[in-house]
Parts: sequence; C-alpha cells; structure tokens
Amino acid sequence: MTEEPRDLGGFIRDLRRNARISLRQLAEQAGVSNPYLSQIERGLRKPSAEVLAQLASALRVSTPLMYLRAGLLEREGHDVLAAIAADSDLTVAQKQSLTQIYETFRRENARNSTDAEAGTDAGPEPGPEQPTRSHKESQ
Repeated sequence: MTEEPRDLGGFIRDLRRNARISLRQLAEQAGVSNPYLSQIERGLRKPSAEVLAQLASALRVSTPLMYLRAGLLEREGHDVLAAIAADSDLTVAQKQSLTQIYETFRRENARNSTDAEAGTDAGPEPGPEQPTRSHKESQ
C-alpha cells in the first residue's frame, strides 16, 4: 500500500471526528457501507472519485479538497486547504465558506493569468449604462 490512501483515510477520520459524527453516521450520509468506510479510514481501500465526492458532501468540505488529499488534483494550494480543514476553531460551515472563497480566488487568478498571457483584458464585463438625469429631473 502507498502512504497516500492511509493519509487520506486519516484525513477523513479527522474530519469525521471534528464534525463529531460516528463512522456509522458518516457511512449512512455518504451512501457507503460501514465496513467500507472503516477500510478507507484505515488506508486499506482507496475510494473512487465518486465516493470521495459523497464523503466530501457528507462532511461538508469541498470535493476538490478531498481530491487533493487523494492525489487526484495537483498539489498547488494544498497546504491552505488542509490548514482550513484541520482548524478546530472553525465550524464546518466556516471551513466550507473559506474553502469556497479560496478556490474562487484561485480560479479567478488562473483565469486572469490565462487572459493576460493571451493579451486579452480580464476586467469585468461592462454593465448597462446608468441613465443620467437631466438638470430638470433632479430639481
């Protein structure tokens, strides 16, 4: 076995414990069997991307964070997401919000970088013009 699934299993176990839910409760919420989830947490099984997404949803963490821990996505930004997930001072909802904000900023920066390399303006789309009031209307 490689270290990655064990690391992933420990990560899932820590998230579950931080959320204060039992193995049985998480298995039920994620739609997987209790023995299968136990094997994942112990590093004996490597879950599919679909199971990881189900676990992420049940644990209220981002799917990309789960994919990062499983080695399915590039490692860039991994430390920030892991720090958010591991912070015991944050609620699950706060962790989810921070993760979503962070991922939004990263996507925006990547898009702006790609646009800059292509020589296009990545600024916001111009909105409809606001009607101007005449001097008579404002009096």
